[in-house]
Amino acid sequence: MTAAAKRPSIGRALKHRNYRLFFSGQSVSLIGTWITRIATSWLVYRLTNSALLLGLVGFCGQIPTLLLAPFAGVVIDRWDRHRILVWTQVLSALQSLALAVLALSGTITVEWVLFLQIVQGVINAFDTPARQAFVVQMIEDRADLPNAIALNSTMVNGSRIIGPSIGGIIIALVGEGWCFMIDSISYVAVIGSLLAMRVTRSAPRTSSESILGELRTGFRYVTGFPPVRTVLILLAIVSAMGMPYTVLMPMIASQVLHGGPHTLGFLMTATGCGAVAGTLYLASRTSVLGLGRVMIVATLAFGLGIIGFGLARSLWIALLLLPIAGAGFMVEMASTNTILQTITQEHLRGRVMAFYAMAFLGTAPIGSLLAGVVADRIGPSATIVAGGVACIAGAVWLAFKLPLLREHVRPIYMEMGIIAAVQADVGKAPGMP
Repeated sequence: MTAAAKRPSIGRALKHRNYRLFFSGQSVSLIGTWITRIATSWLVYRLTNSALLLGLVGFCGQIPTLLLAPFAGVVIDRWDRHRILVWTQVLSALQSLALAVLALSGTITVEWVLFLQIVQGVINAFDTPARQAFVVQMIEDRADLPNAIALNSTMVNGSRIIGPSIGGIIIALVGEGWCFMIDSISYVAVIGSLLAMRVTRSAPRTSSESILGELRTGFRYVTGFPPVRTVLILLAIVSAMGMPYTVLMPMIASQVLHGGPHTLGFLMTATGCGAVAGTLYLASRTSVLGLGRVMIVATLAFGLGIIGFGLARSLWIALLLLPIAGAGFMVEMASTNTILQTITQEHLRGRVMAFYAMAFLGTAPIGSLLAGVVADRIGPSATIVAGGVACIAGAVWLAFKLPLLREHVRPIYMEMGIIAAVQADVGKAPGMP
């Protein structure tokens, strides 16, 4: 382990100026994003009272990532990531503004929501992998990269605590339209932080391969290298089967717990509290070693947490269980991100993170749509429990694969100086990555 990796500071990545700017601007913007998420879910459920349409909204917002992310990864590897991010944030602000105008004018319909969700999904197909790949450019010392990834997750989930609480209050007081307007304005913070950065402009990368050729190269790497393939499959299972519980939350809040928008805000806030605790744990870690075992425990915790939530009939029990689910999912997701960012070669980073976006966001629409259909037949609670069982099965599968994956990762970490050769030779390296 390098000396830099031993530094104990939980916020050590913030010493990098560009990352500090990004962190501050994105923190404000993400609060607006979570306000919009709760407002969109409540708006659709208020207009339709349908679990199927809740699932369809999630599907429309995320299916573009599944379809477009591989091509977006090639674009991100070829073009300036900073410039791509500026444009995606501007377009996202305009999308939220369109929602606000429609809602405040009283002309909003489910059809408009579905269309604008697709628009945002197309934007996210480029924004998510570009943002993940750009983290490396903001961190001069690679030893601080795992800390930056963990802080990113902390930032996302800190906003998840604040945003839904604010959103529930705003919906109750003045309706969903002002939630969308606040979100649109919040993008000014992240756009300003991006423009304030000092970045070295990179010329478009030329390649003898066509876009399809580079796409095939990325696909062969992702599917052919067992550590990358395995962690992405597990993330896809968790995202598709487990995360639809968030899509069904409005039904749980209303039908099972007999609450309103404030109840939904409490549930999402509880999830966010657990997620923040999980990412703070990751930020406090001084090494990437042992993340394989961490992923197994986190996935088990997530599965058990949402099973308990699905069975809960009391708000207080739900609020006690959701932090476990939030911590489990966020630790699993952030650990996957850290492993991929650490072992991936730079010229493949955009494409690999695009497949990460597919596994994280792209499979979710299939799960959301399936969950909506199943919940209409067997109810939201049973649907959530079934998803939790699938996540536990995924954790068991990773446990069986872990010894083989360590053998693939150790040579990479030896070359990087993360583990000593003698330690790997005697089999004492503590876990995959």
